[in-house]
Amino acid sequence: MAGPFLQMFDGPMKDMIAFQDASTKAMFGAFLGQSSDEGEPTSDGTGDDVDWQAVAGNLNEMWRSFLKNQPAIASSGIVDPARWLDMAGRWLSQYPIGGDEKQTQLFAEGMAVWDTMLGQFGMGESAQLPRKDNRFRDPKWQENPLFAVLHQAYLMLSDQLLNAAEGAQGLSKERKEQLKFFTRLTTEAMSPAHFPLTNPLVIEKTLETGGENLVKGMEHLIADLEAGKLSHTDKNAFVLGENIAATPGKVIHETPLFQLIQYSPTTESVRKTPLLIFPPWINRFYILDLGPKKSFVKWAVDQGLTVCLVSWKSADASMADIAWEDYIRAQIEAIDVVRERFKVPSVHTIGYCVGGTTLAATLSVLGRRGEADKVASATYFTAQVDFTEAGELKAFIDEAQLKMIDSLAGEGYVDGRYLALAFNLLRSPDLIWNYVTKNYLLGEDYSAFDLLYWNGDSTNLPARFHREYLKDLYHDNLLVVPDALSADGTPIDLRRNVTPSYIQAGVDDHIAPLPSVWKLTRHLSGPKRFLLAGSGHIAGVVNPPSSGKYQYWSIGEPDAEQPEVPDTLDAYKAQAVETPGSWWPDWIRWIDAIDPATTKATGKRKPGGRGDTVIEDAPGRYVKAR
Repeated sequence: MAGPFLQMFDGPMKDMIAFQDASTKAMFGAFLGQSSDEGEPTSDGTGDDVDWQAVAGNLNEMWRSFLKNQPAIASSGIVDPARWLDMAGRWLSQYPIGGDEKQTQLFAEGMAVWDTMLGQFGMGESAQLPRKDNRFRDPKWQENPLFAVLHQAYLMLSDQLLNAAEGAQGLSKERKEQLKFFTRLTTEAMSPAHFPLTNPLVIEKTLETGGENLVKGMEHLIADLEAGKLSHTDKNAFVLGENIAATPGKVIHETPLFQLIQYSPTTESVRKTPLLIFPPWINRFYILDLGPKKSFVKWAVDQGLTVCLVSWKSADASMADIAWEDYIRAQIEAIDVVRERFKVPSVHTIGYCVGGTTLAATLSVLGRRGEADKVASATYFTAQVDFTEAGELKAFIDEAQLKMIDSLAGEGYVDGRYLALAFNLLRSPDLIWNYVTKNYLLGEDYSAFDLLYWNGDSTNLPARFHREYLKDLYHDNLLVVPDALSADGTPIDLRRNVTPSYIQAGVDDHIAPLPSVWKLTRHLSGPKRFLLAGSGHIAGVVNPPSSGKYQYWSIGEPDAEQPEVPDTLDAYKAQAVETPGSWWPDWIRWIDAIDPATTKATGKRKPGGRGDTVIEDAPGRYVKAR
C-alpha cells in the first residue's frame, strides 16, 4: 500500500471501498462456498459479519504510521509494489517467447491446462494437473477451478521464462548464469501464493479470522522492515550461553579480531593433541554449538577431545583495513597459542566454509616456512579453494556487483544483513517466500528453531576483506594460481599444503557446491580422505549420530591407510560406499588413526582451574556484540 497506493485511499479508492466490501464477500461466497442463508459470507460459520472496510482502514493506518516514522524507507520506494511490478514488467518484456515453434508449444500447453481443468470438473477427458510444484500441494489449489487455472498458468509461464533464459544466445557463461539466476528469482517472486487475493489459503484464513491474520501479518512486516531483515523464528526463544551456544567453557585468549574459547572436558582423560576449530566469520560460530543434541562442539568434547574454537569479532568501523591476510595471521596465532598452552607440538584443525578456505591458505604458508608440523591434521567442512564452479553466488560477483558492494561499505564494513539477504536469495522459496506467506499473509506466529535463530544472527564483514575475497578468489580465482597471492610476506602455493586432510562436502550444497569442494583434492598435496555427506551446507555438517538422519559416501576405512583419491568426482561416486547416518564417527576414527595418545584432563586441560588465568565464560563477548 506504499507510494501511489496510499493516495488512492484518499481519492477514488475511498468511494470504492463499499463496493469492494460487497464484491469481495460475493467472490468469497462464489468460489469458497462460504455463504449464509441470505447469500452473505460469514466469519468461520459464527454468523458474525466482518466489517471489511474497518479491516482495510486498520491496515492502512498501520502502514501510514510506519512510513511516517520511517521517512528513509518511504522515500526509497523499496516498499512500493508499483515500483517492483514495473521493474518485473520491464524485465519480462525483454523475453521474446520465440518463433512459430515456441508459439505452437505455448498454445498447446495452454490448451492442456484448460483441458485438464475441464476434466477435473467433469467436462473433459483429463483430470490430472500437468504440472506439480510443492508450493501448490495443498488441495485447495486444485479443488477450485479459478485457483487451479491460476497456478497452472503461472507454472507454465515460469517454465517458458526459465527456458528462454536457458536458451539465450550471445552471452558469456557468467552473464548467462546471472540471467538464469535472476530470472528464477523473478518468477519465484511472481507466484500467486504470495498475494492475498490469489492464494486460496490466505482467503480462507482471512474469512475465518475476520482479517486478523492480515493485521498480525502487517505487524510482522513492519517489525522486519524496522529491523532491516526477514524474521524466520521467535527471536525471544533463545539466549546465548543459556539454551544456545551453551557448552561450558572459558575464553582463554583475545585479540581485536577474535576470542579463543576452550571448552571444559567431560571425560577423565583426553586426546593429547587438541582440536582447534575455525568457523566462518560470515556467520556466528555457534552453528557448531546449537542445542546440546545438535552441538558438534559438545559431541567432540564428549569423545575426549580438548576443543578450542575461534569466535570472530563482527566488524565495525575500526576494522575497515582488515584484510584476508589478517585472518591468516589470526589462524597462525591461534595455532601457536593452543600449542603453547598445552605444551604440544601440533594441533588438529577444522575450517568451515570461508574458515576452511583460509585454513588451506594458512597451511600453505606454514608449509612454505617449514612449519607444517605445527598442524597434525586439517578437516575442511564444505570449503572451496578453486572457484570456477562456485555456484549461484557468482551471480553477485561481476564488476558492476563489486562496485555496488563497495558502495555498501560506507563506514568501513559491510552490514551483515546484506550478506544474509544474498544467502537467503539462493534458496528464496524456503528462506524468503515461505515466511512471507506464513508470517505476513497467514499471520502465523514464529516458531522456536535454533538453526533459524542462528541464520538470522548476521555478522558484519570488514570492507577491505570482503572486497579482496570476492575479487581475488571468487572473481579472479587467484588462490589456485601458485604465488599469485601472499600473506604476511609469504607467497601462497596450495601445493605446499602437505597436512593430512579430511575433506567433507554436501551432496546438495547450494553455497559450496559439491564439484567445487571436490577440487580441494586436486590442489592439496598431503594425504587426503574425501567424504560426501547427505544434505547441504548446514545439515550436511550439523548431523549428530543421535539424529539418525541422512547418510554419507566414502572409500575405504578411516582408520586404515588411505587409498588414492580417484581422479574425478564421477569416479569417486562410482567407487564410494554408502553408509546410513552421521559421518561424525567416521571422522573421529580418522583423528584417532593420526594420533591416539591420551593424557589426564587436569591442569590447563580444565580451563579456569587453579592457577589458570582466563578472560570470561564462554561464549564470550564477541559473539554477543551487535
